[in-house]
Amino acid sequence: MPPTFQSSRFSHPRIPRRTALQIGSIGLLGLGMNHVSGLRALAVENSVPSEVTPWSSGRHKAVIYIFLSGGLAQHESFDPKPQAPENIRGEFSPIATNTPGLFISEHLPMLAAMSDKWALVRSLTHPYNEHSIGHHVMLTGRTPTPIGFDGNKPTPHDYPTLGSLVNGIVPSRNNLPPAAVLPEKLIHVSGRTIPGQFAGEMGSKYDPWFIEASNYRDTTYVHGAFPEYGFQRWEGAVTPENYKFEAPRLELAQGLLHDQFQSRIDLLASLEEQRRELDRAATVREFDRHRQNAVSMLMGGVVHKALDVHAADEKSQDRYGRNSFGWSLLMARQLVEAGVSLVQVNLGNDESWDTHEAAFKNLREFLLPPTDRAISALIDDLDQRSMLDDVMIVVAGEFGRTPKTFTFPGAKSKRPGRDHWGAVQSVFFAGGGVKGGTVIGASDKIGGYPVADPQTPENMAATIFEALGLPKTIAWKDSLDRPHHVYHGDPILGLT
Repeated sequence: MPPTFQSSRFSHPRIPRRTALQIGSIGLLGLGMNHVSGLRALAVENSVPSEVTPWSSGRHKAVIYIFLSGGLAQHESFDPKPQAPENIRGEFSPIATNTPGLFISEHLPMLAAMSDKWALVRSLTHPYNEHSIGHHVMLTGRTPTPIGFDGNKPTPHDYPTLGSLVNGIVPSRNNLPPAAVLPEKLIHVSGRTIPGQFAGEMGSKYDPWFIEASNYRDTTYVHGAFPEYGFQRWEGAVTPENYKFEAPRLELAQGLLHDQFQSRIDLLASLEEQRRELDRAATVREFDRHRQNAVSMLMGGVVHKALDVHAADEKSQDRYGRNSFGWSLLMARQLVEAGVSLVQVNLGNDESWDTHEAAFKNLREFLLPPTDRAISALIDDLDQRSMLDDVMIVVAGEFGRTPKTFTFPGAKSKRPGRDHWGAVQSVFFAGGGVKGGTVIGASDKIGGYPVADPQTPENMAATIFEALGLPKTIAWKDSLDRPHHVYHGDPILGLT
């Protein structure tokens, strides 16, 4: 019987003796428990499951989804309102791009100079002003609140994140999972894990591959994928002593040489052959394939090269920026080039773009400059490698910011900022056939609500799926054989 997507809402896993024996094989290979999460991520299907409408694509299509957790202020980035009153327009001035009539923030000069390669949607809207549900909506592409939603933690009832859908319906390449998330999971400063990042109702086996590369943790700081500093929104930059950016090392267990590793593989093959005589179940064959994927990953150089951003040439690292923003996008490009189809890059954990206070100082000095440099470098790099037509870049947050600035009650800094605002945000697109210099939709005079061509998270998600070459009829089935459509809206018209 072919495998089906399992919905944890209706199934409760049990571990039979055979499976326990299979898990024990990990130890025989010399892989410790620190490799288990990586191996689980590698155990994605190598072909489209039979429950899913097949699709085919000529060249490799991919998407890099840059998620600005906390909520990017549209006024201070891609939708300035210079004619509005001071408490609405803010402190920044607009600058002209190389597209006539298109203006963006003065603190995005590198992107302004290449506006012929990107487009904007200034009218994406949803009804939520709270972080957790905002994350869920923008990471899953589904506006309704799922049954049993809990803002404090992920649940099996959550809608699957975009990466999980890709994991389930897109074939893997070069033994790499179809979807990856870097440089860390989104974890609130309070310690709660943000919902919307996981497979939810599809089942945890379809969780994205999480690459923990920026794993500094200290509740003193708003931790996350920042430039080479920690970050406090009321003070700005601080440099923790043990902060560093590095990819996880996928390597053989300590002291295990290549030839020793091969001999263990041979021993396993002998034991497995004997076990096959006793049990020819499909689950065993599936395990064999997953184990071979792990072996190929460990003994091959593709994944090591993709994750090792510090081995990139000096010019490339300088071009992207020698900080977490730059290294994250460089790693994303390397992963896409290696065969990953969707890479979500969290440029900032839950608080970094949550500019309630000291907004203009923090955006001007700490947040916008590395973002401007890194995204510009990514676009140029993909273009020079003849990849830009096949790789779409999407930049969004969980919501926009309020039209009016204010001083946050109880804030440590008395400098003004903006509150959460789901009613409208600007979303950035480049590559993947996007028409450069295009602006879709518009917000009103104060940047508060869409007044033309409103778009939804479902439209954004559909645009991503279309960029990956997925047909609109594609669906996945749960353990009760019920189909679940992947598209819940139409791609954004006029963008490509």
